[in-house]
Amino acid sequence: MPDSDSPPPPPRHPAPPTVVGRQGALVAVDKPAGVRVHPAGDDAVLDLVTWARDAGLGDLHPINRLDVGTSGLVLMSADATVRGELGARFAEHAVDKRYLALVFGRPHAKGVVRRPLADARRGRPLPAITRFWRRRVLGGFSLLELRPETGRKHQIRRHLQGLGHPIIGDARYGPARFRPVPFFPDRLWLHAFRLVLPDGTTFEAPLPPALADHLSALSPT
Repeated sequence: MPDSDSPPPPPRHPAPPTVVGRQGALVAVDKPAGVRVHPAGDDAVLDLVTWARDAGLGDLHPINRLDVGTSGLVLMSADATVRGELGARFAEHAVDKRYLALVFGRPHAKGVVRRPLADARRGRPLPAITRFWRRRVLGGFSLLELRPETGRKHQIRRHLQGLGHPIIGDARYGPARFRPVPFFPDRLWLHAFRLVLPDGTTFEAPLPPALADHLSALSPT
């Protein structure tokens, strides 16, 4: 794993995003690692807005965010009113967001992290809460399901680092010392697999093949 202050490089040729669900003006997209949610002026890196236009899906714009290295669900819409209303639900933490992460070590079977996180824009720490459940233990690693109840920048990654169980593939918030990972998939091991809206509407995105294959390789025979 590289030792730097930036996330690991995304795949050079990431898989294309896919539509995994629709409801009215909402489109649920499974974003691969290496694809940006918002345009950033870099034509060399695919973003969801450009992809949607090129795919003939119209002028879709994202409602929630994911880091470029994180895969999983992003909701999009061409309707500004829908984006505004649902964006407010995300801001109110009324959307149930679930992630899967493979981490170093063996955390407790379940827990809640309540640790304020520094916010550079506001110039002060802000409350942050992340719940987690341990799904599997794979040697020196654990598969966690996580639910961030707030939406701070890099919240899951920072909270897990603070617990002493950083996410595999996270160079920015990874372990202080190099720790080898068998069959390392060369990406951040974090995937947003489920979103449940306040009305109960649920969208899911399967674990990407690279991460699913890594779990299989780590599993005892």
